[in-house]
Order: sequence, then C-alpha cells, then structure tokens
Amino acid sequence: MDVDVAAGIAARLGEVRRRVAAAADDAGRDPREVRVLLAVKTQPVEAIRAALEAGADLLGHNRAQELVATGPGLAEPGVPAHAMHFIGHLQSNKVNQVLRWASCVQTVDSLRLAERLDQAVARADAGAAPDGGAAPDDGTRARAAGEPLDVLVQVNTSGEATKAGVDPAQARELALAVGRLPHLRLRGFMTIGANTPDAEVVRRSYDRLAEVRADVLGTGAPGTAEATELSMGMSGDLEIAVAAGATIVRVGTAVFGARPKP
Repeated sequence: MDVDVAAGIAARLGEVRRRVAAAADDAGRDPREVRVLLAVKTQPVEAIRAALEAGADLLGHNRAQELVATGPGLAEPGVPAHAMHFIGHLQSNKVNQVLRWASCVQTVDSLRLAERLDQAVARADAGAAPDGGAAPDDGTRARAAGEPLDVLVQVNTSGEATKAGVDPAQARELALAVGRLPHLRLRGFMTIGANTPDAEVVRRSYDRLAEVRADVLGTGAPGTAEATELSMGMSGDLEIAVAAGATIVRVGTAVFGARPKP
C-alpha cells in the first residue's frame, strides 16, 4: 500500500482514539474501558493491514462474503494478531462461513440464529466442515477448538423499523436463552443509535441499551455474568455513546475515508 495512504489511516485512527479518550475523560471514565472497532466494509486487505499495523483494537465485517474474501490475506504470517467481529445481519446459510473467521458475532437478534450458531460451533469442534469434509486445520480458525463463540445480543433501542434487533422488552428473555446455550458465550449487547440529529434522542437509545445490560446482569442467570460489553456509537456520535457507557465504538469512514465501490 502507498506509504501516504497508510500514514493517513494511522493518523485518522489516532484522532479517533483521542476523541474516545476525551469523551471518556469528560464522563469520568477510564479511556482504556473503550475499544475502537474498525468497520472494514468494502476495504481491501491492504487497507485493513495498514489499520492493524497502526494498532487497531478490533475489526468488524458486516458482509459474510467480504469476511471470507479477506480472511486468508489477514491470516498470513507477519500480519498483526487481531480479533474479527461480525457486525452485520447474519443469514442462516452464511453461519458456517462466518464461524471460521469471526471470533465474535455482534448481531444475534433471535433465538433461532443463536441456536444455529450453537449447533455450528458444536459441529466444527467435532471436526465437521460445512461440506461434510474435515474442518480446517491450517491454524486460521478464529476460535480455538472447544472454546465457546462470543456473541452479543442486538437490541433495537431506537424502535426504528429500518433497524434490526430484538425489542428491548424482549431482550432479557433472549439473553437468558442465549446464556444457556453451551457453545456460545454471551458477552453483552449491541445497538445502532437513533437516526436523528437530536443528540438527546440518540443518548436515550444508548441509555436504553445500558439499562438492558443492567437488567440482564441483575438476574444472575447462568451464562450472563460476562455480558458486560456495550457495542454502540459510530463515527458521528461516539462521544454520546461513550458518555452512555459504551465499551466498543464502531467507526469506519472516520479512519478509512470514503468507502470504495464494491
């Protein structure tokens, strides 16, 4: 990759980190409590590698086909270690593809999907590949055999029909059901903020997710003790999300610039 392009990615990532740190300080929080996830939608492997070289915390794909396409290039020797999260709508027929490359699925919004993931992890650990052959043994699996798959429950806290996610009123029931699945590890909750310039409305949508987390943790139910993550906030509203308790903010264009055409 062009040296100047890589330097630009590093500089913009640094600026995002400064924004997160300032927002955390303003909220009386430790900036180390908030990780930056880079949404790498449509980005080429070279750009993603540059972000890793710049010290990216987490990467996130929202398209299964792009995750599969970039996975091998990011698993090559010499590429910095990284964690890849899946942050898009996950279709059932893409579960096995995502499972190989993603260490966490942030968009579990139904028990049906959770059960599908649980079953896929069990099959993978038993040595079965999607095509019936042997599971990959080349060291590129994102999750060690026998380890549960980390998942977040996606909640539609804004109530907007265009957004995915379980209704907040049903989030506890889903989270407790996910917590009981043996091959999944419930790590927290994810939402997409309200689509409005009204900062107060956006803040309420993030506060609602924090309330969901507190409610689920308060149950003390099996499988919920580690459900502490709040993935919320993007390039334009990360300060609001950090103030509301975000532990993961998802940014893309703020670091990579305008997305290239697929």
